[in-house]
Parts: sequence; structure tokens; C-alpha cells
Amino acid sequence: SETEKRTFHEIEYWIDDFLCGTVLNSWKVVWVVLSEDGLEFFKRKTDNAPKGMIPLKGAVLTSPCQDFSKRTFVFKLRTAKNQDHYFQASHLEERESWVKNIKRVITCLQGDRKFTRKSTRRSIRLPDTINLSELYILMRDQEDGVKELKLEKEKRVYNHCFTGGTVVDWLISKDKARNRHEALMLATGLLTEGFLQPAGDLSKEAVEGGAESAVLDDPDALYYFADSGFFCEGYSSDEDVILKEEFRGNIIKQGCLLKQGHRRKNWNVRKFILRDDPAYIHYYDPTKGDENPLGSIHLRGSVITAVEFVPEAKRYDVDGNLFEIITSDDTHYFLQATTPEERKEWIKAIHTVSKTGK
Repeated sequence: SETEKRTFHEIEYWIDDFLCGTVLNSWKVVWVVLSEDGLEFFKRKTDNAPKGMIPLKGAVLTSPCQDFSKRTFVFKLRTAKNQDHYFQASHLEERESWVKNIKRVITCLQGDRKFTRKSTRRSIRLPDTINLSELYILMRDQEDGVKELKLEKEKRVYNHCFTGGTVVDWLISKDKARNRHEALMLATGLLTEGFLQPAGDLSKEAVEGGAESAVLDDPDALYYFADSGFFCEGYSSDEDVILKEEFRGNIIKQGCLLKQGHRRKNWNVRKFILRDDPAYIHYYDPTKGDENPLGSIHLRGSVITAVEFVPEAKRYDVDGNLFEIITSDDTHYFLQATTPEERKEWIKAIHTVSKTGK
């Protein structure tokens, strides 16, 4: 089924991720899923239906693709009907991973063979009739869904979250599960597919422990929706103030870059501080210290790539070493490093944080 195709996560043959692709002749960030016979792309990871599907039988893949002189890490798919589709990865290793796996699918289709695959659905024994995407939409319903709360645990305040027991109770009350064991299996499927995320030490330990049920039916085990406004506040041990969760991650990299403004499109020197878990990069006026950031970029699900020019910018405004951050909500940030090496380091660091942080 279409739903089952989206659950293939065996990296040897199946990959899904955000890529920059040509949609209606313009570049957009899309969630791309490689299935057994095609490449599906979605506007969001949680969408139930793809915006389109590129059949791979008889397709020809070209990599590297030089059709766009100003873009790097591009590959092209030409279908059997001679339709061209372009995709851009954020770095070389990511492009090569996509190219390798797409070529395997094309080769398999040429020989009328299918891969032996494992899916998350089978590993947790969910019935084929269960549609996790539809279930997630019901859970997010403002009236009848799971209610997001503000909860305090161990001197931390968790905003827009809920307990594992709340999820179990909701699934049973909506006749989605016959008992608490079935409900936990469903919740584990939602967690495994990324619809739910653990919040707090207890729920995170359960995920890392590899138990049959990664979701705990426990009032102290907290979770949140992947696309919610979740954040955590905790009391500092040094002073009696509340620190927002987005500042609690380890500092991975910091330094000054040129940033293009969103309104006037002018360029200013800003100090950037990159933090992991949660995945944020904050920027500051370097003359005023690190107390109050001018803004922040949530990096989870972002695409980061080198570019050679910036739209709506005059040629003399910038000169080389440019890169772009496209967030999951399609906001574009253009930055400039001082050297090619520095640009490469920033792209690599930001890409890593965007994949591993929440």
C-alpha cells in the first residue's frame, strides 16, 4: 500500500529525507521517500499523500549534474518518458547515498526483482490496516485529539506535551486499540515513525533501551508531537532563573558570518552560536555580547547547502563562500563565510545538528 511504502527505513535500500527539488520549475524543500518502484515527494513529512511520484522503471540517473552552474550536489532523474527531475542534497555524502540507493532500485526494476525489506511496521507487529499518518492527524485534532499540557517534572517545566498514559487512554477511548498493550504498540509505532518524540529522561531512556514498547504507560513519561511548539524550561543551578530549552544544548560551533536581512536584503556581520539538542542556531549583534539574540533558526529538518549567488542581491554586495539554510517551513537564510574552508565547516556542523537534534 502507499502507507506501507513510507515505512521502509532499512538504510541499505530505503532512505527518506528532506531534499531541495524542482517542483513546478522552482526549487522547494520537499520530504522525499524512496520506495520499491519510485521516488515520492511530500510537502511535509506528516502528509498522508505525496505531491507527486517519479517512476524509476526505465529511468536514467545523472550524477553529478551540471545543468545548474550555481548549485552544487545536484543529481538528475530522467524518466522513461524523458521528463527531467532535479534534486539537490546538502553535502556530497548525502548525494552519494541517494544516488547509490536509487541506482539499486533502478537496477532491480530492470531485472523484475524486488528487494527483501524489513519495515518498522513488521518489527512492532502492527496490522497492515493501521494508517499511522491518519491516526496522527486525529491525535492532533484541537477538539477531540490528545490535549497538550504544561507539566512540571523534577524542577523542569515541559510545555505542549502529554504523558504516555494519556496517549494510551486516548487510543482506547477512540476504539483504536482494544487494550493497553495494543495501545502501547500503536504508540510505539508513532514514536518509531517520528510522529511522537520523547521529552524528559524517563521517556528517552525507554527509547534508547530497546524495549518492545518504547512508549511507557507512566504518568512521569512525557512525550510531544513532532510538529508542536514544544519547549522545556529548567531552573538553573547557578541562579534562580528559567532557561528556555533552546539554549540548553551544547555549543557545537560559534563565530561571525555575514547574514542577509529578510526585509531590506542588506548584509550585516552577526555572531552565530550553534547548539545541539534542541537544534538551534542563534545570531547576535557582535558589539552587544551574547545576552540577547537578534533571532534564532530552528534547524530540525532543514536543508543546508553551498550556493554561488543570492537572489535579489546585487553582485557587488557579496562575493563567494555563500551558503543557504532552508528551514522545514520553507524560510530561506543566506550566509557568507570568509573562506571556502570555513563555509565547509559551518555547512557540515549545521547539517549534523539538523539531523541529530530535536
